[in-house]
Amino acid sequence: MPKQRLVSDVAKDRKEQPEEVRDLSQHIYVPKHEVLSKEEAEELLKKLGVTADKLPYISPSDPMVKKLGAKVGDIVKITRRSETAGEAVYYRVVWGES
Repeated sequence: MPKQRLVSDVAKDRKEQPEEVRDLSQHIYVPKHEVLSKEEAEELLKKLGVTADKLPYISPSDPMVKKLGAKVGDIVKITRRSETAGEAVYYRVVWGES
């Protein structure tokens, strides 16, 4: 049975990690997030033929939304690596309470 560690020990280990390891956006399982400019957002919505409220939501309290400084109403482009598609792009509108 593995030895249990105190929460304080785990926290100490995290603080000792290099900044690039603690940076959430650099984690291998976190896809690339970008906030679209107003012009890019308008172009996307026109291309899709929808309004922003029809896009899937992402919470303002999401760690990547906070890191990017995105505000309610902003559209976030999420680019994921995919074994089948190579690259998959998703769009989410920041919506809700933080």
